[in-house]
Amino acid sequence: MARPSRRALLAAATGTLLPPAGQPAQASRPTTPGLPQCRTGTLYLTIDTGWGREAEAIAAAMRRRDVKATLFLANEPTYRGDSSLGAGWASFWLARAAEGHAFASHTWRHWYFAADPGAGKLRYVSRRGEGAEVLDGDAFCDELARPVEHLRSLVPDARILPLWRAPGGRTTPNALKLAEACGLRHQGWTAQGFLGDELDSAAHSNAALLRRALTRISDGEVLMMHWGVRSRREPFGMVFEELIAGLQAKGFCFALLPAQGVGA
Repeated sequence: MARPSRRALLAAATGTLLPPAGQPAQASRPTTPGLPQCRTGTLYLTIDTGWGREAEAIAAAMRRRDVKATLFLANEPTYRGDSSLGAGWASFWLARAAEGHAFASHTWRHWYFAADPGAGKLRYVSRRGEGAEVLDGDAFCDELARPVEHLRSLVPDARILPLWRAPGGRTTPNALKLAEACGLRHQGWTAQGFLGDELDSAAHSNAALLRRALTRISDGEVLMMHWGVRSRREPFGMVFEELIAGLQAKGFCFALLPAQGVGA
């Protein structure tokens, strides 16, 4: 019997990338008591895995504010000494799926795409000194498929979108082309949607990041942050709920990314 293609396996892993029959293709916009919704516009909150230190606090704030996000998954080291897609995080992801968040691939190893060394090839490099390798199309599909396949094993009913995000947002022409062949579209973030939670807090305080976001964010922005960043001494999670409340007070609502993604 012929081995299924990586594209076919990835399609199987993202089996709920479209909602069940009768439901809209995009999540309905949330409502918060007392706030006129969407008079200013719609925002798309996305969260990458990261260090995980503030994960529970961020998740609790989203529950309180009735905000849904699209969660990009990679198997990164966490503050617990394990990895973000390890067994110890299964209950966390299960809870997020039950709350209605969606998921997408952020690669398995969270290495960086550094160059296109030839047709159909990608140079993939670790920033933690773990090495480098050249991926062909099948190996690249494997790298993109593995986090969502693993999530599916932990959370069978997770809603997974046919999107991916390159670590650091760094793509190459071959990466974009090969991912499309795998059935995935790259999803970045908008310039004003970069919330800055990975910046040095000595130079970019929470107060400054909050003020900038509330001043500059406009309709249609794709916001990007993490479940905590190891190097940041003033955790951005401390002002996350204040940011969400401020944006909602200005008349913004939040929606999941649509399956086709949002231009960024």
